[in-house]
Amino acid sequence: MGQVLLFSLTAMANPTLVAVTVVMLLLPNPKRLMRGYLLGAMMTSITVGLVIVFALKGAGVVKTTKHTINPIVDLALGAIFLLISLVLKTGEDERLKERRARRKRPKKDAGPPRWQTALDNGGPGTAFAVGAVLSLPGASYLAAMDGIIKLNAATTITILLVVMVNVIQMAPLELVVTAFSIAPDWTPKAIERFKRWFTSHWRRIAVIGTAIVGLLLVIRGVIELLS
Repeated sequence: MGQVLLFSLTAMANPTLVAVTVVMLLLPNPKRLMRGYLLGAMMTSITVGLVIVFALKGAGVVKTTKHTINPIVDLALGAIFLLISLVLKTGEDERLKERRARRKRPKKDAGPPRWQTALDNGGPGTAFAVGAVLSLPGASYLAAMDGIIKLNAATTITILLVVMVNVIQMAPLELVVTAFSIAPDWTPKAIERFKRWFTSHWRRIAVIGTAIVGLLLVIRGVIELLS
């Protein structure tokens, strides 16, 4: 169960979801667009999750061993997260960007991505379609599904776990949609304040967050190796 919860939380940090949420906040009627996107995303994500779990559950594709996840994978991922935290803390990423910018020639602006153009010109139906298309499973989501398979739970519990993973994964968008429904006047102002605060503190948040995830993965990998 720990694997399911861990990777549900890491799946929540989805760059595409964050980017789409920010774009929709800047458009007219963001509440309607977000509802449409959320419905489309949940439809695709839950459907894919159920297909993965029930197709592979008894197929022997994922073999249950002494460890629920290969501890070497945990240690490797943990080391990567810790390295990212160190790079962000030292500011090496900014220096690398500057060096690349000096080497590269200026490129012609390709304009916004297609999904952003579609949202700009569309309504809830378009947002639903965009959400359905952009919500294909990532690595963290697949790892969470792998954890559900290994639990070998009853059918009803398995379905509920898949839904739970999706609810957690979509939490950033769900929270904004809920806030718009409860406090439509206060929410836009609060979001603007949060954006200003996050812009000033994002590096520290990223350093701490990646360090915590990295340490947890390393600890779990060590425990599994020793068990």
